[in-house]
Amino acid sequence: MDLQEMINDSSRIVFFGGAGVSTESGIPDFRSADGLYSQKYKYPPEQIVSHTFFTSKTEEFYEFYRDRMIYPDAKPNAAHLKLAELEKAGKLSAVITQNIDGLHQAAGSRNVIELHGSVHRNFCTRCGKFYPLSAITKSSGVPRCECGGIIKPDVVLYEESLKTEDIENAVMEISRADCLIIGGTSLAVYPAAGLVRYFDGKYLIVINKSEIHTDKGADLVINDSIGKVFAEISVNG
Repeated sequence: MDLQEMINDSSRIVFFGGAGVSTESGIPDFRSADGLYSQKYKYPPEQIVSHTFFTSKTEEFYEFYRDRMIYPDAKPNAAHLKLAELEKAGKLSAVITQNIDGLHQAAGSRNVIELHGSVHRNFCTRCGKFYPLSAITKSSGVPRCECGGIIKPDVVLYEESLKTEDIENAVMEISRADCLIIGGTSLAVYPAAGLVRYFDGKYLIVINKSEIHTDKGADLVINDSIGKVFAEISVNG
C-alpha cells in the first residue's frame, strides 16, 4: 500500500514530528550539517540551552535565544497545513511535536501536544504571571516581570523534565492510534523518542530526509521532503 491508501484506510491518525517539519518554514534544526549544533559560539549551543546556563548566565542565554531560537515571522508550510486539514476532516486525532515554534496551531491544528513547550508562552519565575512572545522580542537583556522576577520561556531546557501531563497525553494518543506517522525527526532525543514504542496500530509510517532506526519496523518509509510529501496527500482520498 502507498501513503494515500494507508491514510484512506485509517480513522485515528497521530502525527509525531520534529525539527524537520519546521525547517521548510525557515527554522533551522539542531543536528543537521548546518544546524545549530554545528555552528560556532562562545559556548556550545547544547550548553546554552540548559537549565544551568539559563540560571547562571541568563543574559547570554537570551542573546542566543533571541538570535537563534525565535522566528516570529515563520509561516506554516504544506505539512502543517495538511495536518490541520486531516484533523478538521476527522482523520487525525493529534499532533505530537518536539518543536517549540507554534506553527501547528498557526496552521489550524487544535489538538497539539508540545512535548518541549512553546516560545509563545513565557512566565515569571517569581510570581508565575504569563507573558506572550512579545515580552521577549520587544525587550533587551534579561526580560523581567512587573514584580521584578525573571521571565522564562515555557520551553523544556536540557536538565529539565518533560511535563507529566504531556507525556501521559502523548502515550494515550499513540496507543489509541491506528496509524502513526513519524515525520521530520531523527528520534534522537529522549524521553520523547521513546514514546513511539506505545504504538500498536495498523500502519507505522516514517517520512524523513535521512534514514532513522525506526525505519526497520515501519510499514512505509519515505526519504523525502515532508512538505512535498504532504502536499500530495488528498484529505478526502
